[in-house]
Amino acid sequence: MYVGRFVVVGPDVGAYRVSSRSFPNRKLTAREDALTVGPTDDAPGTDNPYVSYNCLRVVDTPTGETAAFGNGSHVDPIAEKLELGYPARDALAESLLALDYEKDDYNTPRIAATIGDDGEALIGTVRKDALLVETVEEPTLVATYETNAPESFEFEADSAEAAASEAFDCEFEHAVCAAGIARTDDGFETALENGN
Repeated sequence: MYVGRFVVVGPDVGAYRVSSRSFPNRKLTAREDALTVGPTDDAPGTDNPYVSYNCLRVVDTPTGETAAFGNGSHVDPIAEKLELGYPARDALAESLLALDYEKDDYNTPRIAATIGDDGEALIGTVRKDALLVETVEEPTLVATYETNAPESFEFEADSAEAAASEAFDCEFEHAVCAAGIARTDDGFETALENGN
């Protein structure tokens, strides 16, 4: 089954996976304060605004660190609102609503999640017909297609590396790359899987 891009989040661990039929020549790159999706060196040129973006950021907030991750440019305003002290629910809802679903041929939903260092985790999506933001107590997935409302999902990972690997290896079709995030006693750890 092809579900497109997806996020999965539990109270302590999460992942984001790029799955793509249209733009498979992409990879994740670790930057100083973010994991970024972008084209590989051999990718054909494109002016599509949805191909490159920060997909995961860990930011300092007034109450501690929080991780934000998702499938597009909305990750940056979510992270910026968290830094300013917005509650995670408000940062997700306001940013998703402001940027809205992607205006492409498929009206692709925007999806995102947060994990706070207090263990609070949220997941959200904005589709053409709805804005949904939920607190999660167990691993929960939302995808751009098919599974475009948050639902319980079996996810066993307990580290960032395991989360990236497990998300990449999910049976959903057309895996391209995946990011993992985990809350530890020493703060957040991140990992990436480019499938090489």
